[in-house]
Amino acid sequence: MCGIAGFTGACKDENVVLKKMMDSIIHRGPDSAGAHNEEGLVHLGFRRLSIQDLNNGDQPMYNEDKSMVITFNGEIYNFKELREELIAKGHTFANKADTEVLIHGYEEYGKDLLNKLRGMFAFVIWDCKNKTLFGARDYFGIKPFYYTVANGNFVYGSEIKSILMHPDVKKEVNPEALENYLTFQYSVLPETFFKGIFKLMPGHCFEFKNGELKIERYWEPVFEPDNSKTMDEAVEEIDDIIANSIEYHKISDVEVGSFLSSGVDSSYVASTFNGDKTFTVGFDYNKYNEIDYAKSLSNKIQIDNYSKLVTSEEYWSEIPKIQYHMDEPLADPAAIALYFVSKTAAQHVKVAMSGEGADEFFGGYNIYKEPLDLAGFQKLPKGLRKSLAKLAKAVPFKFKGKNFLQRASKTVEERFIGNAFMFNEEERAKLLKNPGNNTNHTKLTKPFYDKVSNLDDITKMQYIDINFWLIGDILLKADKMSMANSLEVRVPFLDKEVWNVARTLPTNLKVNNENTKVAFRKAANKHLPDMVAEKKKLGFPVPIRIWLKDEKYYNIVKNAFTSDAAKEFFNTDILVKYLDDHKNGKADNSRKIWTIYIFLVWYNDFFGDSKLAA
Repeated sequence: MCGIAGFTGACKDENVVLKKMMDSIIHRGPDSAGAHNEEGLVHLGFRRLSIQDLNNGDQPMYNEDKSMVITFNGEIYNFKELREELIAKGHTFANKADTEVLIHGYEEYGKDLLNKLRGMFAFVIWDCKNKTLFGARDYFGIKPFYYTVANGNFVYGSEIKSILMHPDVKKEVNPEALENYLTFQYSVLPETFFKGIFKLMPGHCFEFKNGELKIERYWEPVFEPDNSKTMDEAVEEIDDIIANSIEYHKISDVEVGSFLSSGVDSSYVASTFNGDKTFTVGFDYNKYNEIDYAKSLSNKIQIDNYSKLVTSEEYWSEIPKIQYHMDEPLADPAAIALYFVSKTAAQHVKVAMSGEGADEFFGGYNIYKEPLDLAGFQKLPKGLRKSLAKLAKAVPFKFKGKNFLQRASKTVEERFIGNAFMFNEEERAKLLKNPGNNTNHTKLTKPFYDKVSNLDDITKMQYIDINFWLIGDILLKADKMSMANSLEVRVPFLDKEVWNVARTLPTNLKVNNENTKVAFRKAANKHLPDMVAEKKKLGFPVPIRIWLKDEKYYNIVKNAFTSDAAKEFFNTDILVKYLDDHKNGKADNSRKIWTIYIFLVWYNDFFGDSKLAA
């Protein structure tokens, strides 16, 4: 695991600029650095966290005649098989690092190499003869890749902060990103919060030549449920492929540990990876503390557990630093918990496994049960449902079933944009000082719903999460929070071969009226106590709603909500009302408050000069 950064073309003090770009992401690779410089033409930079072939894996790395050079962030788990295949075709290898497979594979197969890979990756290859820069990002977006074109030159990096070091890149807030963030709770557009800086999306590759950028999609996830598959067949397939994936993800020349919460996903990994160490965090409230649960499981599977009890003071004091590492606002409180568990793990290992992806692949989120809950009511005529919803909305007070009537009146395409929904268009228009003319948020999800129009509502929801929530929230925080602590996180559920099993599961083996991840839990049950395998999903529970009623943290947020930065973007009287109503128990506004507060902390990190948090 490493960090990459670089640019094409000329600028003043080119080597100095590249060094600044590399230094800005030193946390991604503190072990060593390397660069390839061709003055006025191309500069590739690399920071290394040594995991494989510790003595010979330095980058940039070259092919035999040095006509091609690569910098690479990630891991290729099937590199040994690919290496043998390429040797048989006449390629000569200088070391045993997985990086070299990429450069020889590109020589042999061109972009067709990408579909042969099993792993997580973001890389660039410079073809010295043809003066062409080629790059790609992995299937699901596990590893990040950002880019911009400035003065006709391509500037890229594993993190946005490295791109901002380039003198031709102007640092400017993207207001459209803010508007959509307020609904989704994360940066949802390909264009980031920095105007003109983009994400290379998962499953995409690019070529930059003669000042022209071409981007194409080389892979995308497709569900093809096999309704003839039985529960026993599904459980056996799941257990076999997860065991296989974990074995591949263990490949390393350093010790590998595992994160461990009280949930089934991380518990499944921890109980089967045959490592020695697990890592857990909790908070000093019983409902928000999974440490005892994790320690109990660790004792049963005879593995050491290292834990960290995070105090409210620690949590809040680290927020500005964490948002700086995040690059863009992310209003998921679990991101900060992930920072602390990564920090704890990094004291003992360089690599840790984690359970991301199981929910999206196998149907794990509780919201996926909603189509089953609404099924009976949705048999009523649509007009009647819409009328009942309109009446329910008009009632000025809350009553049991009000939310049900409103959601049941809508199709899944209308009501579901992913696991988070903060502010609707009407709320955004009131909140923002200068609201844009952006269309309804469903315009962003519609092209994806169109691709799965033939599938059931639960599978449609999974598909939306894979293309939105997984990329913008889950994997963003996994990469940024682990790399902030120079820790490599591996996600064995987010594996191409695991996907090939998950994509064929019939819906009833994913979700039913009683449970989620139905077949997955039965597979996990082979290795775990029933109390874990059947436990409901919590994620990283964080007591934000409690803290925001505390005078100390209320005042911290109020200070941010009445700051000059807040006045620039928001109608601050509305912000303060959200905060006061929450503190006084009139409404649970914790998630909305947090969404706005995190944006202001991020803005202060990159555009301000004083801290907003204590």
